[in-house]
Amino acid sequence: MASTYTDLGIELMATGENAGTWGTKTNNNLSLFEQLTGGFNSQAVSGTGNTALSIVDGNTTGTAQHQMIELTGTITGNITVSIPLDVEKMYYLRNSTSGAYTVQFKYITGSGDSFTFAATDKGDALVFATANDGTNPDIYTLPAGTGDGDVTLTGTQTLTNKTLTAPKIGTSILDTNGNELALLTATSSAVNEITLANAATGNGPIISSTGETNVDLNLNPKGTGVLKSATAAIKIAGKETMWIPAAAMYGPTTNPADGALVETTATRPDLKVFDFDASTQQYTQFTVAMPKSWNEGTITYQVYWSPSTTNTGNCIFGVQGVACADGDTIDVAYGTAIEVTDAGIGTVEDQQISAESSAMTVAGSPAAGEQTYFQLFRKAADGGDTFTGESRVLGIKLFYTTDAANDA
Repeated sequence: MASTYTDLGIELMATGENAGTWGTKTNNNLSLFEQLTGGFNSQAVSGTGNTALSIVDGNTTGTAQHQMIELTGTITGNITVSIPLDVEKMYYLRNSTSGAYTVQFKYITGSGDSFTFAATDKGDALVFATANDGTNPDIYTLPAGTGDGDVTLTGTQTLTNKTLTAPKIGTSILDTNGNELALLTATSSAVNEITLANAATGNGPIISSTGETNVDLNLNPKGTGVLKSATAAIKIAGKETMWIPAAAMYGPTTNPADGALVETTATRPDLKVFDFDASTQQYTQFTVAMPKSWNEGTITYQVYWSPSTTNTGNCIFGVQGVACADGDTIDVAYGTAIEVTDAGIGTVEDQQISAESSAMTVAGSPAAGEQTYFQLFRKAADGGDTFTGESRVLGIKLFYTTDAANDA
């Protein structure tokens, strides 16, 4: 009876066969065992299509008989690396190819499972090939995944003093009770990330955004929640207000509004006001050294006033501004006025607050720290101003936007 061979090429010598060559054949078998259990094959692949690995009976020259196979070379398309249909074996695979294309490992024929390195996966995988019935051979990934030594652990696992190098975490991290502690989302085009840094004695740890040269760090409360440090809300750059009372205003030399102190009832609040005439356009002015944190953008305002009569006509107010830097002349024109209309409510000494105006641009190309001059007027001569009494301005509220946390 002649010798036969296993599916992996090991010679099974029949009784009485191979006289005089038994030692050579045995040595070949031992070399094959060594190759099957610990051999390494650097297998060149290229281009596109299929590369078929082989089993050579009784010989170590086969390309599918090694324990570890490293795939090398430049590929220009998705490729397939196949093994003979009857092979059953564990393989360590390494994808060292160049080119962003997939590499599939499968049986040369049949409709069973296969294993595929993704186009960007230049990693390692442990797979087990089982021929099954020869029609539906399967390739199992051990551990489960798609390369890079991905590991799937089931149940509760305790990893003590283990180093995880660039681990891929799913959508959440759970606490010891199994509740969600942190949720993770992925952006396919992400280039910026959060960096956590610990610190030596006397220094605080750092949470920072890294990636591009200039990157914000966004901390977004949900709904009406606020950002806090301990129990106190953190002040955030954004829209701010500034109150300018009539007491801080002054009448200009030309067409000034009349400053007055109006008594309501003795020992009750008196009104420190500027009275604006019903027929002549009059003015009052004030100055502000705007905060350094102001973004030098547009400003809006509301007028706080009180009617001197029971009339319900419309009162039109306007505000304009100009900024002056160190060394600039103050003899300069104001910017374009922005107007706001408020109807009288018909009750003397009642508090009135106008709607917020539209955006006003301060003239003079304002910069941080400059003195800013404002002028408030009533557009009494305009046909749209129909309030018949004097409008008593108590003050105005300015709205401005900051782009820094403070004025440092």
